[in-house]
Amino acid sequence: MVRRIASQVHKQVSRLMQVNYIRDEPVWYQAVLQFPPLPLPPRAPPSRPDVEEKTPRYHLTPNSKLRPPKNRPSTISYLEDEVRRQFFRDHPLEAFRPICVVEGGLVEEEHPVSGKGWTRLSQRGKNPTAEDAVLFAVNLHRHHKVSLTVAYTRAIAEFRALRAEYDIASTFARMEAEAYGTMFPSEIDRTFKKEDEVYQAIERKKALDEGALLARKRWRAILNVDSGMGNIWSRGQEYANLQKQGVRPTHLVADDQTRLSTPAKDELTEADIVAGTPDFLRVLQP
Repeated sequence: MVRRIASQVHKQVSRLMQVNYIRDEPVWYQAVLQFPPLPLPPRAPPSRPDVEEKTPRYHLTPNSKLRPPKNRPSTISYLEDEVRRQFFRDHPLEAFRPICVVEGGLVEEEHPVSGKGWTRLSQRGKNPTAEDAVLFAVNLHRHHKVSLTVAYTRAIAEFRALRAEYDIASTFARMEAEAYGTMFPSEIDRTFKKEDEVYQAIERKKALDEGALLARKRWRAILNVDSGMGNIWSRGQEYANLQKQGVRPTHLVADDQTRLSTPAKDELTEADIVAGTPDFLRVLQP
């Protein structure tokens, strides 16, 4: 017989009703659909001692017949990793210096100063990095036949001396620049400056958006200018009425040009009047 669970009784009844195994709907069916029972809480599976005793369990004990495999991959370790680990134990704050870990399309070429020609850490720059100190210690150990302890001690001593020299030189250069009037903003001032630039960029964007909006609105008609016919658009009816009445418009360009090209009679001088007489024309003939 099928095991019945309280939270699945109405589901089983629904399936039986779909295949017409139960033709009459039970009285409690609608009530259970509206208020379904709560699901059962999860519980651990019951223990089955009979089955567990028969199931063999394999444990790697000294007395067992199973042995670990003989062929295991060898441990990959580099001398640089050991020196680097000891370096950051001695200089934990060096881990906070920002470095670029982005890989390019090509592998970075080896520095030209290396091997037996690399005898001092300053040959790679006056401001060495932690990686330079690690590589210098390994280089002394491999190419100059120096013990790793002595090589590490010498690399650390040169690293600290160069860093101290660089810090002192930077401090005095800053003091000299400030004496000549140079202003070095603090981190807070830089932050405020960046914030102001962002605000100005937003305002400039708003101004550009307003200008673009005005440019898009230029095609609209401007009715504030008085054209002589009123500022109210009559759909051409007023113009048609004037045409039927025989009123000639005064805003034609041709009439303006004719009026300007024809001089008034009052403006004619005496010389113009004499030049237009028949006697003057007769004199001009040969």
